[in-house]
Amino acid sequence: QGQLVESGGGLVQPGGSLRLSCATSGSSFSFGVMGWYRQAPGKQRELVASITSGGTTNLADSLEGRFTISMDNRKNTAYLQIDSLKPEDTAVYYCAATRRRYTSARLPSSAYEYWGQGTQVTVSS
Repeated sequence: QGQLVESGGGLVQPGGSLRLSCATSGSSFSFGVMGWYRQAPGKQRELVASITSGGTTNLADSLEGRFTISMDNRKNTAYLQIDSLKPEDTAVYYCAATRRRYTSARLPSSAYEYWGQGTQVTVSS
């Protein structure tokens, strides 16, 4: 049974950057779509971005262009680059993945079979 493991979170000052990684362990299968969600304290989990194995991306409409998602198919790993971090970006960031293949990266959260434990991102001076 594969597992998703996020890394790269931490405490960063406003204006800084982070690169989150989501790696797969314990599996040999590949993912069709990988996504990043986040949940801030007292708020619902929200989609940040998602990407298909073919490279099609989807960025949440409510977010600015400070987020970039990418995927290394050989490593079965997804990345989320966050630039110009703001305090409101503080949240637990979760990785999600599905083995099913889609042409679109715009999927509901229910489409993902695999979820990571999350990595904390705190933006504060």
